Amino acid sequence: METILLAQVMGGFYGLLAIIFGAFGAHALKKKLTPEQLHSFETGVKYQMYHAILLIVLSYNLGFDGPLDKYIVNCFVTGTLLFSFSIYGLCLSSSKGKKLKFLGPITPIGGLLLVMGWALLLYSFIATIL
Repeated sequence: METILLAQVMGGFYGLLAIIFGAFGAHALKKKLTPEQLHSFETGVKYQMYHAILLIVLSYNLGFDGPLDKYIVNCFVTGTLLFSFSIYGLCLSSSKGKKLKFLGPITPIGGLLLVMGWALLLYSFIATIL
């Protein structure tokens, strides 16, 4: 899949799911999650939406003429998936008393990929100046 198309499709998909999950959390999960779990769930939704918007913006602004653009998009797509969705899994499983502990280490890996995506994006901006 072309990088620009990947950024647009995943940005749209993540945005759609962020709205659905946000409404689900605000209504259906409000009585089932503790305040801490609900806060964590909302953090996953926020980060998912931030990166959905970022992917859409990047798809219209990056040159997509080099491998760096592909790395940036892949870091954001994969990082969002690992970060936000592992948070959802941790919150939902712990609310049922069966916390999926294997998801715990996945969240920081996703966060690291998001940081790498932002660092590569910053590098690409600086490289165009120099």
